[in-house]
Amino acid sequence: MTPDSPTAVALDEATAGPTDAMIADVFSRGCTSRQALEAVTGRWGVLTVAGLRDGAVRFNALRRRIDGVSEKMLAQTLQALERDGMVAREVRTTIPPHVEYSLTDLGRQVADRLIGLIDVLEGAVDEVSAAQQRYDARRDDA
Repeated sequence: MTPDSPTAVALDEATAGPTDAMIADVFSRGCTSRQALEAVTGRWGVLTVAGLRDGAVRFNALRRRIDGVSEKMLAQTLQALERDGMVAREVRTTIPPHVEYSLTDLGRQVADRLIGLIDVLEGAVDEVSAAQQRYDARRDDA
């Protein structure tokens, strides 16, 4: 094996360590992890991932579960989450055919963490409401 052989070059590249392009940093503008975070934490992303946590559902059932989401926004959210590997789309060959959406393993990991956050926020509704009222009262007095 010579220093310029393809095998030697491949070994050098494999043992060189991570490059800046390979290190995930959500604070970096072009990082894939930031794009995935934006899809998950967007207004409808959190609710979509959480809504799929209990198993596969059809589009309209998910839309009914997520009160207020438009058909267009839900479709865009599902596409973004599917692209990022968090949602799986399965076309069922039934009569009539229908599509079901479910979480991938990655999507389930994300959903579990989001459910924890949702539980905290739902448990703190009284505290949040009181804080909002105090804030609004201060703003009205100013």
